[in-house]
Amino acid sequence: MVCFAIVLLVLFIAICVWALQIHISTKYRRKLTDRIPGPFCYPILGCVGEATTLTPKRLISKSFEMYELYGHTIKVWILDKLFILTSNADFMEQILSHPTQTRKIRLYNIIKPWVGEGLLLSGEKKWYTRRKIITPAFHFSILEKFLEVFDRQTSVLMDCLAERADGKTAFDVMPYICSAALDIITETAMGVDVNAQTDKTMPYTMAVREMSGLITWRLVRAYLHDEWLFSILCPLKKLRQTKLITTMHKFTRNVIEKRRRDLEKYIKSDINMENYDPDNIGIRKHKALLDLLLQATIDGNPMSDEDIREEVDTFMSAGHDTTTTALSFTLYLVSRHPEVQQKLLDEIHAIFGEKSVEPFTPAKLSDLKYMECVIKESLRLYPPVPFIGREITEDFRYSHPVLGDGIIPASTQFIVSIFNALRAPSIYDRPSEFIPDRHRESSLNSPFIFVPFSAGPRNCIGQRFAMLEIKVALCKILREYELLPLGDDVEPILGILLRSENGMQLGMRRRSAA
Repeated sequence: MVCFAIVLLVLFIAICVWALQIHISTKYRRKLTDRIPGPFCYPILGCVGEATTLTPKRLISKSFEMYELYGHTIKVWILDKLFILTSNADFMEQILSHPTQTRKIRLYNIIKPWVGEGLLLSGEKKWYTRRKIITPAFHFSILEKFLEVFDRQTSVLMDCLAERADGKTAFDVMPYICSAALDIITETAMGVDVNAQTDKTMPYTMAVREMSGLITWRLVRAYLHDEWLFSILCPLKKLRQTKLITTMHKFTRNVIEKRRRDLEKYIKSDINMENYDPDNIGIRKHKALLDLLLQATIDGNPMSDEDIREEVDTFMSAGHDTTTTALSFTLYLVSRHPEVQQKLLDEIHAIFGEKSVEPFTPAKLSDLKYMECVIKESLRLYPPVPFIGREITEDFRYSHPVLGDGIIPASTQFIVSIFNALRAPSIYDRPSEFIPDRHRESSLNSPFIFVPFSAGPRNCIGQRFAMLEIKVALCKILREYELLPLGDDVEPILGILLRSENGMQLGMRRRSAA
């Protein structure tokens, strides 16, 4: 009994010391952020109780409720962690324009075992070097050569969709789009075919799909964001994650090793590199991202295979998931708005002809002005990346249009709510409605008002790639199939990527059968 009392006393003293340490360590930050409104936070604990009850689905309604109560910039404490959430465009611009004083928040570490410290998660110095190397891969002249891949892989998608195009049955279109996007990003990033649309059993593609699902599952459970806790509480899932990552890394490393050997052999063969023909080493006539990385140097030294693996896996992770989400939501919205669908079809016919088999070109795709408005409106309502997180690394001076001038203290977790910003009534008339024509107004295309691809120096490097891919897919799908408003409405849930809890349901029928 005496021992038990001593244990309780020691535990009580430890809790008191811990609470005192939190109080002292947060005093400076509490003083600096007094003027920022927010919900009531209990001493020491903050809003930890309410935070444990939130789900990704409830986060959407809760965020709108909070912004309505407290304004578009809110302060929330959870233990000793200070979170500032904003959907104010001016405030967003100040944070996103200064990457030297910010870094990605720790939530993103959930994908770090897969992608490492590639372009998405790297610190400022490493990011700047890698971005400089990778940017040429997204030059328009390179993207133009990718159009053939978009066209060919989307033709496979047409064949796969045929089995569901009975005009009567609702189905979730997202798995089909996901497989097509995976085929596209694998071929353009690595220069290899994985046949995700036709071969459902390939270990690499199965691992990518399962890993994406596992990440989403962990995001729903905030206590599993920490890798150590995930290992302790879910050892079997941790082992499964490790196996999936091993499978993906092994595939990527094998591709890198083979292409490096082939490229070195080709260079040593004394063939004039000005007449370099990728087909001579088994590479397609378009240059994959991997080829660019293999020939890149940092301070005069070539990138290591592990450096290259990080970047390739980063594009595999981000490149197919974001495009999948964007295109799936766009198809869903178009299926619910027949007048929009008809205008899209009329524009496609006007530019490409009703029976044209001409190849896609950047010039003709850029002429699809109404389609661009439709895509932008879909991205506004359902941005694939619904929020951006930054950790403030040093005290940050700001000027807020409502709160005035102030300082955000170092170590603050700053959340830019893209989902809420793109539905702000102060900027968008009837913000919850699907109105593509609103994007004809140039004022709405400001880089810090319309931010589905983020903004500032660390904006999405692949946004032109994604737009071209989506346009090609829409052209081919809408010419072949009529989209029908069948099935349940979407139920968005927030995470690193936006998802619908019940999928993206719609119906299809061949236009010749309409």
